[in-house]
Amino acid sequence: MKSLLKIAGAALAFTIGFGGQSFAADYPTKDIRMVIPWGAGGGTDGIVRKLSTIAEKEIGQSVYAENIEGGISATGVMQVMKARPDGYTVGSLTYDSVVTVPWQGLLPTYKLEKLKLIARVTSEPDAILVSSNAPYKSVADLIAAAKANPGTIKVAIQNTGSRLHLAMLQFQEKTGTEFKLIAYPGGAAPQKEAILSKEVDVVATSMGDFSALIEGGDVRGLVEFSDSRNPTFPDVPTAKEEGVDLQIGSFIVLAAPANTPDDVVAKIEASYKSALESSEFQEWVSKVGVSPNWLGTDEVTEWADGTQKTLFDQMQTLVDQGVIKK
Repeated sequence: MKSLLKIAGAALAFTIGFGGQSFAADYPTKDIRMVIPWGAGGGTDGIVRKLSTIAEKEIGQSVYAENIEGGISATGVMQVMKARPDGYTVGSLTYDSVVTVPWQGLLPTYKLEKLKLIARVTSEPDAILVSSNAPYKSVADLIAAAKANPGTIKVAIQNTGSRLHLAMLQFQEKTGTEFKLIAYPGGAAPQKEAILSKEVDVVATSMGDFSALIEGGDVRGLVEFSDSRNPTFPDVPTAKEEGVDLQIGSFIVLAAPANTPDDVVAKIEASYKSALESSEFQEWVSKVGVSPNWLGTDEVTEWADGTQKTLFDQMQTLVDQGVIKK
């Protein structure tokens, strides 16, 4: 009897193991859901949709985007964390997903260990942009105006406590200025509405997020928080050139639920890498002010851990100095 049970158990284990291998070998057999944890119309949305449209040709099934807003990206990312680890739900993470939400401890159940990071696909510095009819012709003009009228110049950031909020707090500290920072939750789209409707004259965002408005002449860049000029917008000076020691920006990382099979992750990784390197994407992204910046599955987790530690330390210093509250 024991022998029969052993044989039956071995057969079951073989069937399960073979089934798993067969599933991975056949993957994908249906459409793949790509969760974008920000509203439609923003920079992250545009980049992920474009990349996914190209990647689906390689992977062999449609990749459909689903925008799930809320919680500084946590609402959408949590759905990825809770999804079945079968490769049919993938998510896009940004700075807030990797840094802001974990640091603030907004959700006790939100842990990056519940995800398997697939790849980092882009990175882009933050910047200060102004309305085309704003009186500030340079970042020096903006700084001078802010010093002359502390707390009166309205600057649209995104979420309170977000990367852009942190960037502006550091900008104020390093330049001895004070602005009226106004939060527009939900990504870049509400910021665009704010500057087009003349609610604000200044936004802290990225050049890529506002590329269409820049090209249309609605806004212009004053400074980018980088040490090298953006090849898409070479006329915009860097913070280093303006004598401001500040480098900060966003990124996009693709992730799947933890325990997603390695060979399934490898297929997703290969498809998106091919898409990123394609002439179609390279030509498109060169016009939106974002830098393709690939880190594959073997490297991205270590990079994310290191980025977290560095920024957590920086934010804790600002807490200790009383600049921000945790």
